Amino acid sequence: MVELKAFTVKHKEFILYALFGVLTTVANFAAFWICTRLLGEGRYLFNNAVAWVAGVAVAFVTNKLWVFESKSWGGKVIVKELTEFVAARLFSFFVEEAGMWLFIDVLLFGSKSFSAFGYAVSGQIIVKLILAVVVVTMNYFFSKFIIFKKK
Repeated sequence: MVELKAFTVKHKEFILYALFGVLTTVANFAAFWICTRLLGEGRYLFNNAVAWVAGVAVAFVTNKLWVFESKSWGGKVIVKELTEFVAARLFSFFVEEAGMWLFIDVLLFGSKSFSAFGYAVSGQIIVKLILAVVVVTMNYFFSKFIIFKKK
């Protein structure tokens, strides 16, 4: 038990990033799913853009307040952090969009369907899951070493 507590104290930031990353991913995937149901699978890049906005909104607040504990609410600090945060997230968004286009339109992975635990899972969701791992990793490094770096 003591070892677990020491581990959680030592890795608090990463654990919180992972926890809130799950929340951000849920918001992103929920928005993507809703858009796909309302607008159809053919609009997957637009649906992903809407999902991105939902995820960024959740991620900025949780990263600022709880993960990297940036306490300043001064106008200059907020503008700087938000600008850098959105710029970094835009970069990773374009990586995700390019990856989705490559796997879905070029490699035709999106037209496939897979069965998992008795449910059909579209190739688009599989691609989005794989790219989410890449994007989350990129975003952690941007946030930790550039946006919310400790002075």
